[in-house]
Amino acid sequence: MKTTEAVLKKVCETIDSKKGEEILVLDVSKISSFTDFFVICHGYNERQNQAICDGIMERLKKEEKITPNHVEGYQQAEWILMDYLDFVVHIFSLQARQFYKLDKLWSDGLAVQPEALGA
Repeated sequence: MKTTEAVLKKVCETIDSKKGEEILVLDVSKISSFTDFFVICHGYNERQNQAICDGIMERLKKEEKITPNHVEGYQQAEWILMDYLDFVVHIFSLQARQFYKLDKLWSDGLAVQPEALGA
């Protein structure tokens, strides 16, 4: 498997290709005991959020031979959580993202620009 940063770049590219909005990558390795990175984004409806989730799972399974350890929230798609152990992807509806404010809750993490992630 490639580096986590290279895999995160693929996650961000996939989110972007599915028109996910406000992609944020947070390095939480210094403040979290359960993962190293969060990827946070939002879509505008249930189908879009599910498409983002499906796209990430398909690409990482095909190209990296990895699958999430756990996925939650897929059916309702207000907040889909994809746990890949080294990183966790959070796909929100806009309303859920504004309500839960995960970006602020984990603001002690270091923001990483998706363009700066390894290839």
